[in-house]
Amino acid sequence: MVKTYQSIGVQIPQVYLPSEGVNPSLWAVIACDQFTSQPEYWHQVETQVGSAPSTLNLVFPEVYLEDPEPEKRIALIQQTMQAYLAQNILQSSEGMIFIERTIQGKTRRGLVLALDLDRYDFSKGSQSLIRATEGTIIERLPPRIKIREGAPLEFPHILVLIDDPQATVIEPLAAQKASLKPVYDFELMLGSGHLAGWRVEDPALEVQVVRALEALADPAAFSVRYGVGADQQVLLFAMGDGNHSLATAKAIWEKIKAQPGFDNSGADHPARYALVEIENVHDAALEFEPIHRVLFGVRTDPLAALQTYFGDYSVYQPTSTTDEMIRLVDEAGEQQQTEPSQAFGVVTPQGCGVVWLRHPQANLAVGNLQVFLDGFMKAGGAEKIDYVHGDDVVRSLGALPGNASFYLPGMSKSDLFKTVILDGALPRKTFSMGEAHEKRFYMEARKIV
Repeated sequence: MVKTYQSIGVQIPQVYLPSEGVNPSLWAVIACDQFTSQPEYWHQVETQVGSAPSTLNLVFPEVYLEDPEPEKRIALIQQTMQAYLAQNILQSSEGMIFIERTIQGKTRRGLVLALDLDRYDFSKGSQSLIRATEGTIIERLPPRIKIREGAPLEFPHILVLIDDPQATVIEPLAAQKASLKPVYDFELMLGSGHLAGWRVEDPALEVQVVRALEALADPAAFSVRYGVGADQQVLLFAMGDGNHSLATAKAIWEKIKAQPGFDNSGADHPARYALVEIENVHDAALEFEPIHRVLFGVRTDPLAALQTYFGDYSVYQPTSTTDEMIRLVDEAGEQQQTEPSQAFGVVTPQGCGVVWLRHPQANLAVGNLQVFLDGFMKAGGAEKIDYVHGDDVVRSLGALPGNASFYLPGMSKSDLFKTVILDGALPRKTFSMGEAHEKRFYMEARKIV
């Protein structure tokens, strides 16, 4: 029977990994919600994987969500999961997994465990132990629910953050890495770096991790750390990446609990938990990157619409190059806590520039822009909107005929927890933990039935 620590919403999971003989570099593929406007990336993945066992066959890359007959792909995903289990392509053992992801000379550390969905609430104003850091788009859940319902396994790309400035939870495991059992060590495909993992089997190390998490969740220490009163409930785990995947797991669990005669007195139902990787927001290798916007099939001049929407509170400054635009926006982002103005960049086939907002309503430029874009899309201003990483994508896609892109400044990761505690969830798609090629790869699995 798996161990649970209900005070901190943690379960020590039974983790499935590919068996010996499976090529891990072909097994692991990047999170399904990446490169959604760049199908050529996924074509390269398909070419590399070929017929080899791979998580490519177990997830639904969102670039294909609009393809005809998605139900056939979902059914095939679920059948392939059953086949991999029957063929012993996946093998399990109990224990957390300590992870190191190295890319571009930086090593980020994490710990794979399971979180209690009864301690998670993604609704606005939530006071739960596990919280969303940005708005959850309910309309994005149905296709994910279809995939997860009926699937025997979950393959997470979920990254959850802890606020551990003294490095008490994850970092001590790195110091004892030599005593841990290695379970994988390989190069990720298409320039995404190196991934290595070690199983945490020593009961003393497990207790060490749990006690450190319990200390972070102590209500008195929480009040002092964030300068809040006793009416503010403890936030221990804040979503980093994969919020909609965790929300999907939550929705299915609530559905299961609502079944007539369901007994929820025990803590061992597999659907009650979700496999995640936790990371310390203070990890020096963890960088917050902004998430930019791209419009496709533009029907209405976005600059004219911006001027109409923001009126006298906005000024558009053309720039001669995208480099100049990016520099001005980044500089404004660094000063946005002290200056009564914000900035974001615009790239269209006609050129580029910076939109300056004076005395904006929302605290972050992304919040003001997103409200405008929601209305713009609802009014039919463009056919489609996508959320992308990297200034190169902003430059290239925004300059294509019929497109427009918006470049946004980043936010300081040190502000995340206190902002969520005091103000609630951030505007959706506010930040990204690294750029697209740095996202989590599917590697570990867990049974959910």
